[in-house]
Amino acid sequence: MPAGSTAPAGSPTAGEPAFLAAGKIRRPHGVRGELLVEVYTDFPERLCPPGAVFAGESHQRLTIRSQRHHKDGLLLGFEGVDTPESAGQFRNQVLYLALADAPGLPEGEFYYHELLGLDVIDEAGRPLGILTEIVETGANDVYVVVDPTGNELLLPAIAEVVLDVDMDTRSMRVHLLPGLAGEE
Repeated sequence: MPAGSTAPAGSPTAGEPAFLAAGKIRRPHGVRGELLVEVYTDFPERLCPPGAVFAGESHQRLTIRSQRHHKDGLLLGFEGVDTPESAGQFRNQVLYLALADAPGLPEGEFYYHELLGLDVIDEAGRPLGILTEIVETGANDVYVVVDPTGNELLLPAIAEVVLDVDMDTRSMRVHLLPGLAGEE
């Protein structure tokens, strides 16, 4: 978000999103307007009737009327969406949950948006840069840290590297394993 920008409407603080992605609608399924959803959230129980979700970039509010498991996803039915044709308008749209309704996380766990923008420092307190991106990989996430000159440092999000996160000071203290900072 550019400097001087304010948070979007409904967002609790500047730079914090108002919505969290919960899944992606793939396609209509069957003749009753159900939609096959690929689930992104670690809290799929939030996608149960009569919960509210928001579809697409316009964040169209939908009320869940039914939910059932189907292969690797969920089949969701929504109030007012009861034909394959009416369901088709939501094909390939992301489903969001309101951040205000997001469950709290256990101690030491954070939502991605909370980590972005943290100052990253090494064990000696030397600044390494700002955490600008989180890349999801098969094994573990990778934190992209950009220094003031624009150089990127890629840090695996593992306990051996990430020593602690202090949300009060908006900082992350890390241990650089051999080879991470480009030194031999």
